[in-house]
Amino acid sequence: MTFPVKRRHFLAGMTAALVSVGMLGGNTATAQDTTTIKMSYNGPPKVEKNAVHRFATNFKELVDLRTGGAIQVELYPNSQLGKEAARMEQVMSGPMINVASLAGMQSVFPEIFAGNAPFMFKSFEAAHHFYENGKYWQQATKAFHERTGAYLLEAVEEGGFLAFTNSQRPIRSPEDFKGLKFRAMDQSQVALYKAFGASGTPIPWTEVYTALKTGVADGQMNPPMYIIIGSLHEVQKYMTMANIQYSMQFLLVNGSWMDQLPKAHQKAIRQAAHDANVINRIWVEAKVQERVSFLKSEGMQVYYPTEKEMEAFREQGQPAYNEWLAEKIDQKWIDMAKKSAAKANEMAASGS
Repeated sequence: MTFPVKRRHFLAGMTAALVSVGMLGGNTATAQDTTTIKMSYNGPPKVEKNAVHRFATNFKELVDLRTGGAIQVELYPNSQLGKEAARMEQVMSGPMINVASLAGMQSVFPEIFAGNAPFMFKSFEAAHHFYENGKYWQQATKAFHERTGAYLLEAVEEGGFLAFTNSQRPIRSPEDFKGLKFRAMDQSQVALYKAFGASGTPIPWTEVYTALKTGVADGQMNPPMYIIIGSLHEVQKYMTMANIQYSMQFLLVNGSWMDQLPKAHQKAIRQAAHDANVINRIWVEAKVQERVSFLKSEGMQVYYPTEKEMEAFREQGQPAYNEWLAEKIDQKWIDMAKKSAAKANEMAASGS
């Protein structure tokens, strides 16, 4: 984990306090006072495997506690209420809480990709600074609300940094990509692979395992958690821990529903969202090495690039990504994100 010692102790203490509060209960609302809201997200309802479900479970409990039972959150994992695009429409048009991936955000707020440039953050702590205090994030949450009417509350940590995997050879430099075929989640990843001399093809998550097994793709990129969830280690041999991109999804709340709540309940929801995310960070980051060790035990060869090798990835990958993105959004968002990330890396390095 990358938290400074002082902050680690603070976060661990806060987590323990929240758990103890959860054991005490505290619901006081009557049936007439209770408001129910649906919350939808991707992935299975398994707290040990799906960090988004763990977040949702903690968020639900904290909202219940902090509103005295007045607001009840109903969980709908496994995209039960629809795929990404459908859920985005729902959260903009009616009472709904949604956890959206980049794929879900891209059609309504492509500016979110400015915060996802490859190799942007040098540590988890830097990413936390970026998505809590950075100017880019402050402006993004404001612009998102103005455009959609919904509130963008948190960048939910979901699995650690993305790693490259493939079935052909170790990847230690951009040159090692040449000639390989990769599964891409979206067009931004296609642009990144192209910059390294590889080809990228968007393939839905549900088809990734088969694509890798049959040779339609040689590799992909995901955090260790998703490699395990998808059993990708069965069809991938090499993994490069290159801190490619910070793995997160986005907590969205319908604006009209939120605005009609008492101010105290609005504050309770925002605080519950943040605290549930902090708890998620502690758990996710504590699990990264355990998951990497598991993948090693399953036969994967894991490589950690040197700082010089990371700089080579950064110098070749970031310009291509930003060039692709500049065709879709105003350059000011890219520049703002770069400055916010540089400041976040400095703050993390200094321990502030």
